[in-house]
Amino acid sequence: MGYAEVYKSWQDDPEGFWMEQAKAISWDKPPSKALHAENAPLYEWYKDAQVNACYNAVDRHVEAGRGDQTAIIYDSPITGNKSKTSFAELQVQTASLAGALQAKGIVAGDRVIIYMPMVPEALVAMLACVRIGAIHSVVFGGFAANELAVRIDDATPKAIIAGSCGVEPGRIVEYKPLLDGAIDLAAHKPEFSVIFQRSQCEAE
Repeated sequence: MGYAEVYKSWQDDPEGFWMEQAKAISWDKPPSKALHAENAPLYEWYKDAQVNACYNAVDRHVEAGRGDQTAIIYDSPITGNKSKTSFAELQVQTASLAGALQAKGIVAGDRVIIYMPMVPEALVAMLACVRIGAIHSVVFGGFAANELAVRIDDATPKAIIAGSCGVEPGRIVEYKPLLDGAIDLAAHKPEFSVIFQRSQCEAE
């Protein structure tokens, strides 16, 4: 089916078209309808359904026999580091961190701030939160302590996942002192932090 045909099928039957598209992912609880227009013009899609984005992004590919397929390609122009992570490897990494967060008391609905550089482990942190239903807020790695403190008070996270440092052209930015300073400044105090130790600068 070409683009014109697909587009026409949406125009002819929007509800049927989007319910058919919904079959492309795995649902914990399938939707009963696509568009909920009861509160128009505030529309909601698949409102009564439940889905786990981590399962759809990772686990179902492993279950479908694509575990050896590459999920993440990392190529840093700053450090020169390059790596590839398969779906099977990503599943283990994500499940391990998710389990560790659960063991520390993180449950569905809890907030977690992610304060990390652009490394594969940042994706693992996001997916781990999604896996257990925690709400993650990504804060730009290297933000000054005051700016991070504002976000801590706004999100009131139970935990913070951070990198030990960020690597920028010509310098290394230590994240842990910034994180410690932010927690000191913030009125809200997270229960714990998880630090990903980078070889360029390990945090105490």
